[in-house]
Amino acid sequence: MPDSPAITPEDLDKYCPVRKLSSKVYININYSTCTTGCIVTREGAVLIDTPLIPQQAKHWRSQIEEFSKNIPISYILLTDHHRGHALGCQYFMPALVIGHERAHKEMQGFSENFKERVRNSFRKMPEIQAEMEEITVHPPQITFTQRAGFFIGGTSIECIFVGGHTPATSIIWLEKERICFVGDTIWTDQHPYMAQANSEEWLEALKLIRSLDPEVIVPGHGEPLQGLERIRLMEDYIQSLRQQVAECLAAGKDKNETKKELVKDLMDRFTVPNTRRSKIESQIGSGINRVYRELQRAAQVQA
Repeated sequence: MPDSPAITPEDLDKYCPVRKLSSKVYININYSTCTTGCIVTREGAVLIDTPLIPQQAKHWRSQIEEFSKNIPISYILLTDHHRGHALGCQYFMPALVIGHERAHKEMQGFSENFKERVRNSFRKMPEIQAEMEEITVHPPQITFTQRAGFFIGGTSIECIFVGGHTPATSIIWLEKERICFVGDTIWTDQHPYMAQANSEEWLEALKLIRSLDPEVIVPGHGEPLQGLERIRLMEDYIQSLRQQVAECLAAGKDKNETKKELVKDLMDRFTVPNTRRSKIESQIGSGINRVYRELQRAAQVQA
């Protein structure tokens, strides 16, 4: 999973702005591990993903209490099982967690070793590491396989499995509001994390989002998007990667040779801070490996 960017206590000052996307839909883009959403309904607040870092999760809860007039937090909808989206559920209990069945399977497997790795990812930030001494995993209590529609407090919400980024990736569609929470299906300012990806499935997911014709797209990280331009850029990234890997595969190059040839070209597509360069190189390499194996298997099936 992608590493969490470093923060300082002073960063809390940046968390305050809440974006209001409609009369009932709010987001906060300023937390470290994901963009979070909240839908205010008559039956309670419905959250979309949760911040991993305790102080950020508690800050988000306090903000929700302010703009929702202290209605209970009734549901959490997960776009994925990754820690940056799902481990913060513990700070919003006793909400009911809803997610794809694969998210449930993955989170059921979050062992003590996994929790220790999460803590160690903050070893350079001991004040945060100390806050994460107690990690309680809350897998989805309600799961779905393809689509699940909910009518909660007068609001229609649809969870749609798309895969691509991971075998659990889902989007949240608010048809009346024309707002789509796409999780990590769309990345806006950094390289997509592809270590668990199926690139063909990912392209189909982008096609589906395009067909919904949302007015606002809320990615898993960063600013909400107006229009469909970012979908095209994601498609270009994945299609280009698939094409380059296919050419290397056809030339008889192995995975390591393919990585060596392609990492630099992909790296230059986004500005990468020097402090994170080695991490991002490794992340891109994992994605190349994944696509290489995917295309290799496809070629073997066709042979």
